[in-house]
Amino acid sequence: MALEDYHLFTWKSKAQQEQEQVDYEKWAFPYGQKQRDNLVKLMLEVFPKENEATTLIPFLTCKELFGKLCKTPDMFDYAIGKMLTDVKKYKRVIRKKEMPLYVALVVADARIGEDCEYPSAQQVKDMAAGFAVTKT
Repeated sequence: MALEDYHLFTWKSKAQQEQEQVDYEKWAFPYGQKQRDNLVKLMLEVFPKENEATTLIPFLTCKELFGKLCKTPDMFDYAIGKMLTDVKKYKRVIRKKEMPLYVALVVADARIGEDCEYPSAQQVKDMAAGFAVTKT
């Protein structure tokens, strides 16, 4: 292995880091590039002043949190409620007023199938309107 295979402040090889990236992408988008493209398109409709990176980072943060909180299907509502009450913990990544929209996007993402068909931007906004941040 050459020196360039190692990155500053990490002991993982370049191959290990690339494998972790592949694994993360499979977790984030289990249906592949079509899912990612459809999701990004939807997020840019929901957040028209943002770009791909500024919507994906909060979305993936919410998705990770949702995955940690929702271990079984019966914990779905608990996970949503917990995300909306603990929003202060994530304020550096997700703006408080946008948290309901990101929660709605995560819920929509959890419900898609292999067809990768997401609801419309208006349907996501309507779903988010039913979610309220309860603590600041």
